[in-house]
Amino acid sequence: MQPSTTKICVIGLGYIGLPTASLLGTKGFEVFGVDTSEHVVNTINQGKIHIVEPDLDILVKSAVQSGNLKAGLKPVAADIFILAVPTPFKDNHIPDLSYVESATKMIAPYIAPGNIVILESTSPVGTTDEVVAKILSDHGHNVGVDVFVSHCPERVLPGRILTELVDNDRIVGGINEISTQKTIEFYETFVRGEVLGSDARTAELSKLSENAYRDVNIAFANELSLICDKENINVWELIKLANRHPRVNILQPGPGVGGHCIAVDPWFIVARAPEYARLIKTAREVNDAKPQWVINKVKTSADKFKRPVIGCLGLAFKADVDDLRESPAVDIVKHLQKENIGDILVAEPNLTHHKDFTLLPYQEVITRADIILLLVDHKPFKKLKANDFKEKILIDTRGIIA
Repeated sequence: MQPSTTKICVIGLGYIGLPTASLLGTKGFEVFGVDTSEHVVNTINQGKIHIVEPDLDILVKSAVQSGNLKAGLKPVAADIFILAVPTPFKDNHIPDLSYVESATKMIAPYIAPGNIVILESTSPVGTTDEVVAKILSDHGHNVGVDVFVSHCPERVLPGRILTELVDNDRIVGGINEISTQKTIEFYETFVRGEVLGSDARTAELSKLSENAYRDVNIAFANELSLICDKENINVWELIKLANRHPRVNILQPGPGVGGHCIAVDPWFIVARAPEYARLIKTAREVNDAKPQWVINKVKTSADKFKRPVIGCLGLAFKADVDDLRESPAVDIVKHLQKENIGDILVAEPNLTHHKDFTLLPYQEVITRADIILLLVDHKPFKKLKANDFKEKILIDTRGIIA
């Protein structure tokens, strides 16, 4: 497979689609990216970015200036189609596959014999076979014979996406053996990690299992934090001591679990096999309940004031990114604002604005607030010391203030 003669169409230009499209463009592939947002399309065609990720601006600019990356609102004919669209869940934790369905229907008229269709979106078991392959078959394509369909879940960490797209091992699961092999050949042109072949359903569950594993272990840490608070024990000291055991590696607690993956994907397993996924479901419930526990801690502290000023440090779902997807910090701040228990000040150093909050410099927030709620362990916050919070109530959900 020669990059210079291979055309790729990427559907969805978000946190996975845009880095993937720009990386492939710099590798010599002719890439056309599709997004439903005209703003996103125009931004990319100017060689600029609409999301924050280290070095992504340089990569996009290079790919666009080389002529290898263009963006539009509708697909074009290509050799390989990559679906990188959202897969959220509905209010009852049932997977919402409408974006995958729409993307597949969108590309169906452009598919030709010999094409490869790859679903990268993290998806419930059966999505590749029962949604993507089925829709393409319903549109008259000879799926599995001359149109090859696979699932290759992304496995990257925000803040390290461009490195991990290349260096991480990838799992490729086709709807049949030939789909798997042809998709592996494509990924081996730009992935330095090992590209491992399987079937679509196993590939789907492997990604869900990776995130459920993390979620269960975070839930254990979060449960410990609740127990330690009840017993007046420092949970971070406890974990540090317990982790001196050679076979113990407890993760760090926090205000909840956010991000598109860990906070969402375990529910895909639960929805598919509720009678068996009891531990996974309980872990989700523990982590989903942690934000309310934090809110209650703030309320208890607020009772000591007539009208407290509450300073909230951080909105992102994890440190040093601008990604707010499923962020427990955002939910906590919104609830505090809605319940009107004080004047809310917000600092998020990785954003310039937010539609619901007025963002202030974190130094100003600390100076003006009576109660400081530290929600995200961003680098600027890690430089703060206990002396910076004299005569203030500090609720440190990340354990970074010494």
